[in-house]
Amino acid sequence: MIQILKAAPSHVAGISKVCSAGYWATYHEIRSEAYIKRIIEEFYNHERVLKEVTQANREWGGYFVAVEEDEVIGAIGGGMIEEHAGEVFVLYLAPNRRNEGIGTLLLEALTKQQKEEFHATEQWVSVAKGNQKGIPFYEAKGFVFQKEKQGYGNSEEEGYISFRYCRGI
Repeated sequence: MIQILKAAPSHVAGISKVCSAGYWATYHEIRSEAYIKRIIEEFYNHERVLKEVTQANREWGGYFVAVEEDEVIGAIGGGMIEEHAGEVFVLYLAPNRRNEGIGTLLLEALTKQQKEEFHATEQWVSVAKGNQKGIPFYEAKGFVFQKEKQGYGNSEEEGYISFRYCRGI
């Protein structure tokens, strides 16, 4: 049985593993290997994840995890970007666990936190152009395309683009 939990220090290794594997699975065809390695090293190292699990606040609400038989199979995190605007910063599943409704359960947990604790009335997400795992998911959840912007973490020679989506919550 899958449980959705607020992440604890015992989930750090699982979060790092599932986010790294999910990142590779999502971006291996649309981003360079150097870019993927750079982003994984920055965001999904154990030290950073431990800090993000133990030091939640309005701007970073912490991680929620999907756990089955003591194994992390999905993770989500987000925070508030304006007074009434929340954002999904990260959502990844173990690549072999897609299309089971786990992403929906995780998004529901984060949305509940942003609405109830932080009084969000809208929710944003950035999705990489070409991300055909993320774009259909978010559109199915009511997110509507707003604009393009430069992707996060681009080096000088990289011109990766992200799409900004928003929905009312």
